[in-house]
Amino acid sequence: MKIKFLGTGTSQGIPVIGCKCLVCKSNKKEDKRLRSSVIISVLNKKILIDTGPDLRQQSLKNNINKIDYVLYTHAHRDHVSGIDELRSFNFIQKKEIKAFGNKELVNQLKKDFSYIFSDFKYPGLPNIELTSIEKTFYIENVKIIPIRVKHHKLNILGYRINNLTYITDAKTINDNELKKIDGSEILVINCLQVKEHLSHLNLNEMLKLVSKINVNKVYLTHISHNLGLHHKVNKKLPKKIKLAYDNLELNL
Repeated sequence: MKIKFLGTGTSQGIPVIGCKCLVCKSNKKEDKRLRSSVIISVLNKKILIDTGPDLRQQSLKNNINKIDYVLYTHAHRDHVSGIDELRSFNFIQKKEIKAFGNKELVNQLKKDFSYIFSDFKYPGLPNIELTSIEKTFYIENVKIIPIRVKHHKLNILGYRINNLTYITDAKTINDNELKKIDGSEILVINCLQVKEHLSHLNLNEMLKLVSKINVNKVYLTHISHNLGLHHKVNKKLPKKIKLAYDNLELNL
């Protein structure tokens, strides 16, 4: 199984429009972040997590020409607004794409993108089968464990796929859900900034949460320019925790 980070930035990405801070002005590739998304290759299938606004750019940059399934975390625009780009994969694959999320996500997408999910199928629109999930399910022979997460007051989902757990936009995770992460080879989790934030884990909260669970390696995503320069932050982190960066690929 492989995971590739298509984007590791928060809703504004990095650089932020009009910002002159050291991170936004950095020429290092690790400090340039598109909106958060990953693609997972397992059993010859491609599973995309979230369709953010940079999906077209990410697909071209990484030569992605196949998406079999989409797992959605939640319906905020930085995680869903590239949904129209799925039609390119419909054209290539000549079949619908199956997508999954919780009830809140499904209801919101059907409202916000009603033209896609209406009974009248306008030619050229994305062809998506959107299904609500709450419990463990299978994509063919791949076991998917949804992990319930709170993004302030919003219910969202992380996912465990074999020994990989992916969580973004978390603020709190209860103990029962944390148990689902235990034993993961790799945990990907959000870490927005140093200062406390209403709806995202900050640096100290992330470290406290990670200390409660047994995982081999941790990669941080959904990062804002307020966290700091990639190389400086990495030096301060515990050995098993690293910042992810765009186009990083990991093998499990």
